[in-house]
Amino acid sequence: MKGTITRLYTPDNPDQLPALCGPQHRNLMKLEMAFIDGKLEAESQGGSIRLSGSADAVANAEATLAAFEKMLKADPDAGEDAFEGAIEQARAPAESYGSLSGLRVPVMPQTNMQAKYIDYLTRPGTDLVFGTGPAGTGKTFLAVAAGAAELRKKTKERLIITRPAVEAGENLGFLPGDLEEKVEPYLRPIWDSLNEVLGADQVERMREKKIIEVAPLAFMRGRTLKNAFVIMDEAQNATVGQTKMVLTRLGRDSRMVVTGDPGQVDLPAKTPSGLAHALKILEGVEGVGFVGFTAADVRRHALVSRIIRAYDKDGEAQR
Repeated sequence: MKGTITRLYTPDNPDQLPALCGPQHRNLMKLEMAFIDGKLEAESQGGSIRLSGSADAVANAEATLAAFEKMLKADPDAGEDAFEGAIEQARAPAESYGSLSGLRVPVMPQTNMQAKYIDYLTRPGTDLVFGTGPAGTGKTFLAVAAGAAELRKKTKERLIITRPAVEAGENLGFLPGDLEEKVEPYLRPIWDSLNEVLGADQVERMREKKIIEVAPLAFMRGRTLKNAFVIMDEAQNATVGQTKMVLTRLGRDSRMVVTGDPGQVDLPAKTPSGLAHALKILEGVEGVGFVGFTAADVRRHALVSRIIRAYDKDGEAQR
């Protein structure tokens, strides 16, 4: 075919070839579909991957395989979700993709929006970052990883995590146990993320020393959070007053990340979401960064993205 070129991609480590190709060569099929406009064909050949198609398609395929190979070196268990992220990287300038280092394994963005998010989470002068969008986009995990990386580098003294306990109405006094035990069920996803990036033993030691602290919103009042990395998760379920109270706790040398899904508000009817209000009034304020994830950034089962789009379409029709 006129304009078609062919090149071989040979991995640095031959043992990684099966992982590059994926189970039943599904990664190669994803590669062909991603760059179908360039009539890309990809097939395993000996110890290499044979790539044919337009020059741009082949170059993008090579960039994808190189990015995924780098991911595999950091995390040998990186799978199809990570490969889809490598495709996103190939479509964006390489310099726009930073990573979070100093953790059990480096945490790399898998989409353009995740790359923008990490940039905000690590950029000096952006001390309040909003990460919004549907579940599965990495908004909370990446915030937790960024906070953990700051602890490891000793650029922050504490990691403080707060989340509205809507189901308990923030009235946790009737529950048995101390503060952490009362709010534990609402923060389990965050502890799981911390265990993943730091290791369970280190997380437990940091909890005991109060380097990592959890607190429901009601217990944030009156505090000034200095030299801390603060995460306010599930912020769509905080009221306007609660959100203002938390945002104004930010102290010297601290950074705050606010995450939530404006489409999943569990507050009582006619109670405005503090997240939606903050997004509106803080637009354009210096030192505040905004990242809005969409279904395209979901890195769970591929079906999740389609489910989210279906619900979004139904919501639009209802409106």
